[in-house]
Amino acid sequence: MQCTGGTGRGGDDKNKWQLRSKKVKEKLKDNMSGKICLVTGATDGIGKATARELARMDATVVIVGRNDQKTSQVVEEIRAESGNKNVDSLLADLSSQQESRRLAEEFKSKYAHLHVLLNNAGGTFATRQLSVDGIEMTFALNHLAYFLLTNLLLDTMKVSTPARIINVSSDAHSRGKIEFDNLQGERSYSSFEPYGNSKLANILFTTELARRLEGMGVTVNALHPGLTSTGFGKNNPGFLMKIMGAVIPLIARSPEKGAETSIYLASSPEVQSITGKFFVDCKVTRPAPQATDSAVAKKLWDVSAEMVHLADAVPEMA
Repeated sequence: MQCTGGTGRGGDDKNKWQLRSKKVKEKLKDNMSGKICLVTGATDGIGKATARELARMDATVVIVGRNDQKTSQVVEEIRAESGNKNVDSLLADLSSQQESRRLAEEFKSKYAHLHVLLNNAGGTFATRQLSVDGIEMTFALNHLAYFLLTNLLLDTMKVSTPARIINVSSDAHSRGKIEFDNLQGERSYSSFEPYGNSKLANILFTTELARRLEGMGVTVNALHPGLTSTGFGKNNPGFLMKIMGAVIPLIARSPEKGAETSIYLASSPEVQSITGKFFVDCKVTRPAPQATDSAVAKKLWDVSAEMVHLADAVPEMA
């Protein structure tokens, strides 16, 4: 899988798979055939495009969605478009810790291995809302869900090595900051600030997890997909959101283009041994300075483990 460059709008994306060289397709299919992939937030946008492409590579793909009818429909679409019948689904609202735990148990009851975990589900909320666990929704869904689900599935990934964890972040992390006395917007809240903070948390989680998994055969990387035209943010009312909904499709990448780096990190042999990095357009890119603070990353890990009541998170390396 190679990124093609540009915005990716128009007909080129629709024919991307057909235009790719036979040699490249065969190489990726050989690499992914028989692999088991779990993709969250996969009923629309980048997640759906990623799941479809992995299915085309002959992987077993399990998509995670919230709505039963929509999720079942997407499974059938991906099966038909990819010609791969090994496409399955699980339901969960990942902002709920109980549902994340149930999802992990259901997955492990059906599958003995997991080769690729793609944490893609996320959202942004114009007003401060709390999850069922009493946690600010942006932080609960965009960061703690990644943290909890990944830790719950790590044992399965360790017996599936080589395995890969991919965390979808954003360049919005460059505007983020981790304030441990304001992690949930207790002091102040604006529609976009918590999102940037959560995307910064994704990268800090990635680097700290990579450190803790060193030498275990499981890699973890984060990525920025680029500004992509999806259903993201449409849950929010208001004039600004309506304007964004009208403008973004005119300037943004297609979901297929936005999914390219996720697909690359999931499938390419080139990155099999790379871990703890941040990728943009399939290339390692240095994130913002605040995303490289190892002390903050360690503290965020400990705070997150406490918030999700996870005493058996990956321990410090000896």
